[in-house]
Amino acid sequence: MTVKELQERKKELGFTYVQIAEMSGVPLGTVQKVLGGVTLTPRYETIMALEQVLGESGGDGRVLREPLKNYLKKPQGEYTREDYELLPDDIRVELIDGVIYTMAAPTSAHQLIAGFIYGKLLSHMLEKKENCMPMISPLDVQIDCDDKTMVQPDVIIVCDRDKIINRCVYGAPDFVVEVLSKSSKRRDSVIKLHKYMSAGVREYWMIDPEQKKVIVYDFEAEDYPTVHGFDTVLPVRIWNGECRIDFNEVYEHIRFLYEREK
Repeated sequence: MTVKELQERKKELGFTYVQIAEMSGVPLGTVQKVLGGVTLTPRYETIMALEQVLGESGGDGRVLREPLKNYLKKPQGEYTREDYELLPDDIRVELIDGVIYTMAAPTSAHQLIAGFIYGKLLSHMLEKKENCMPMISPLDVQIDCDDKTMVQPDVIIVCDRDKIINRCVYGAPDFVVEVLSKSSKRRDSVIKLHKYMSAGVREYWMIDPEQKKVIVYDFEAEDYPTVHGFDTVLPVRIWNGECRIDFNEVYEHIRFLYEREK
């Protein structure tokens, strides 16, 4: 599609710049410049990402990549757990309040950070014989115990083992870690933040590898959020600080990726 066609399609669908940015993974400023006519020759990758949202589709206007579009025919907001479970196992999405969100493949930094933190949590649980159970994605979490939402946090701790059933975690975890990416940053920091808080998650960490920051929401305290650099040792507060994650070690674990990019 041309830029003009994308602009006309935006008007037709009524999407805001913020909605388009969230669904496409294109930075908000770039979306505004392209669709506002400031950037006349955007990159091919940008056009393709915007076309995934604004091109032809059978529902709310979002283009659904093959083979996903073969399974999803409803307007966004009307999908249920039944629709979610009909999807092939190799297609990763999240269902939030009836809206299907596609999930991009995680980066190496994302996987290394999530795996490192899960390993630390698991070691603590085994050493202290904690009842709380660390778990790592991909894992379905039916956080509201309804049929409209199914999320896949990167790392969680569940202290009530009755919530852990074979097909998913049924109910809110006590602790959640999300490693942010360009495509999921707004979803994790706005949409899922609200979901986790309202569902009863006690502690939520958002780790931003690009900014080398950790944003901590301790929902049982009154001073959230707190923001920390990768030079910080952070206590897991739901375990009364007995387990601590040293982000100096986290950074050393992924340092070679940053050095390679220089």
